[in-house]
This record gives sequence, structure tokens and C-alpha cells, in this order.
Amino acid sequence: MVRHAPVLGVYGPAASDGGAPVLTGTGAASSHHGELLQGVFEQDGRLRRGLVTLPCSLFGSRARIRLSRGGPELTVSPSWKTKALAAAHATLAVVGLTGYGGRLELDGDVRVGLGFGSSTCDVTATIFAVLAAAGRHLPAERVARIAVDVEAAADPLMFDRMLLFGQREGVVIEDLRRTMIPVEVLGFAFADGGLETLAFQPARYSVWEIECFRAMRGLLRRAVAEGDRAALGRVATASAGINQRFHPVPRFNDLRRLVEKSAALGLQVAHSGTVAGLLFDPDHPQLERRLALAARGLRDLGFAETWRYTSRNEGHAGDDAAS
Repeated sequence: MVRHAPVLGVYGPAASDGGAPVLTGTGAASSHHGELLQGVFEQDGRLRRGLVTLPCSLFGSRARIRLSRGGPELTVSPSWKTKALAAAHATLAVVGLTGYGGRLELDGDVRVGLGFGSSTCDVTATIFAVLAAAGRHLPAERVARIAVDVEAAADPLMFDRMLLFGQREGVVIEDLRRTMIPVEVLGFAFADGGLETLAFQPARYSVWEIECFRAMRGLLRRAVAEGDRAALGRVATASAGINQRFHPVPRFNDLRRLVEKSAALGLQVAHSGTVAGLLFDPDHPQLERRLALAARGLRDLGFAETWRYTSRNEGHAGDDAAS
């Protein structure tokens, strides 16, 4: 299994290719594990769709780019990663290198269609690779807008802290100003993949649900400020419950009962994918017993494949470039 730093960029002196300077750079981005909270939230007197992602360093994407002025048309490998190619073109335009061509190569281990943010991983890694090749830095907010322009909706993988993010506009609705509260995640999936998450129709929330999101936002703010993992778990479970009306997942009530049985903090579900997780306190003295009980319960419910990790934001070289 490849482990990836959340975001990084590396560049060196320009090489030469037949007299023309060659710019090279690499970038990387970690996946996420779906959302802790997703809904509609007020900002500056208007309602915006927003989310808080759950970081996941288990999987990620790495991009390598080689550029030369007047070189061959920019291509990407694998050839089907067209969003990453579009991100490279968009970033080149932003940094004033539109006359450059070359080769973009991507590799990674993010499973597609489960809600791990595979597309945004590729796009974010590509943007940072281009910036590294150009020796340029952009604020994370600008990187986010490039990603949204390319994808129509993007995850906030370019940030290294918790925030409420407008995924369809590329704006920060609220900066929670701290890294992720570490939680132990026992992950599983409702399907084997292959879903196009942008195909999901945006939820049309009721007035009552929007008021619930207002209260959940307040609880999340307090949980982050106080490091309250139990409150964070309640927010995740409540968000999953509201979004069950729009993107229902199987065995949801059974899973909520398993939360109680295994003394988990809560249930987290990717609202535009099929990945989910049971959340636990990583410092609890009975953590292993609770995880074992939860894993048995998931198998009994038909979820044969599980994985485990500690969710946290990690510092990265790109943060100075994206702050």
C-alpha cells in the first residue's frame, strides 16, 4: 500500500532538452473518507452547499509533469484522466505558461467511485505539480477554485485543516482553524465502486433540515474548539441521517444500532459515494475490544471488507504555498 503526504511540491533547476529549458515538478494529494457533515449553510446572507471532509491518508495520487516551451502538446498518462489534464492546462494559464507542452503522469491507489475523492486527488496533485515546475505558489483558496472550475465540484484536499467548504463554488464557508480531531475509523463500503459521484442530484433540503444544519454547525464548531470527539461523532451520525432521505444506504438503522453496541462515537457516511465508517476514540483503553466488536457486527451485516486508520490532518510543504 502506498502512503502519500497530503500535498507536496518538489522542483529543481530547469533541465535542458535540445537547448529548450525543461521544467519538472511533482505533487501529491491524499484522499478523504467522505464527509463528516454535508448540507446547506448560511454565509453572508445567502445559503451555500457545504461539507466537512474526513481526512484519509491511506490512499492518494501523485503527479509528475515535464514541460518545455514550444514542446509537443501536453498529454496525460493514463489517457482517461482528462480532468487532471484540464487542471494542468488551467494552472499553466494561471501562472502564464500557456506556451508549454509536455507530459503529465499520474499514479495512485485511490479506488474510484466510492467517495474517496479520487478525481480531486488527481486534480490537486496535478495543480501542485505544475506549480512546483513553475516555481510558483498559490493560496489554497485559489487552488480550490481551479479544481472546482475543472470538476464542477471538488473536495478541500488542498487545505491542511478542518473547514466548512463550499464544494460547488470553491469557497471557504467557515474556517474552523485547527487540524482534524484525531479519530479512529473502521471503514467499509456499500458497493464495490464504479459510481460517478457528480451524477448525484444535489439534495433539496427542507426548511427544517436547513435549521438542523444550523444547529449541527454550531455543535461542530464547539466540538472542534474543545476537541470533543463525542460531539463530532453525533454531528456525523446526524448528517448521515438527514442525507439518508436523498441518497439512502442499506442497513442504516442496523448500523446505528451497531454504533451503540460497539460504543462507537458515531457513523460517518460519504453523502456522494458509498464509503462509510464507524468512528472511535483512539485514546480509549478499550479501543481494540470495541473495534473487534464493530468488525464482527459489520461482517454479520454483510460488509466483508473493512479497513482501519486514524484520521488526522498532516502538515505538508504545500501549506506555505497554499496558505
